[in-house]
Amino acid sequence: MSGAEVLDVGRDAIWLTLQLCAPVLIVGLVVGVAIGLMQALTQIQEATLVYAPKIVAIFISLLIFLPLMGALMSAFMRQIAARIAGM
Repeated sequence: MSGAEVLDVGRDAIWLTLQLCAPVLIVGLVVGVAIGLMQALTQIQEATLVYAPKIVAIFISLLIFLPLMGALMSAFMRQIAARIAGM
């Protein structure tokens, strides 16, 4: 395996990591901003108020995006297996 191929696999792995993390992180960000905005508007400054809705939203987003994540990881594994078989 040449250096270019190793860099290509590494780049694909980093891109896959971003694709797997992005939906859950975006949901967490949106929920956090919404709760923060609600706290600022109502002047409720409870620090623990953010955690419960965020945990529930992230859990639901994981349930929704899990098939997509599995398909992405399966396709990446097939690509890696094809490269190994092609050596």
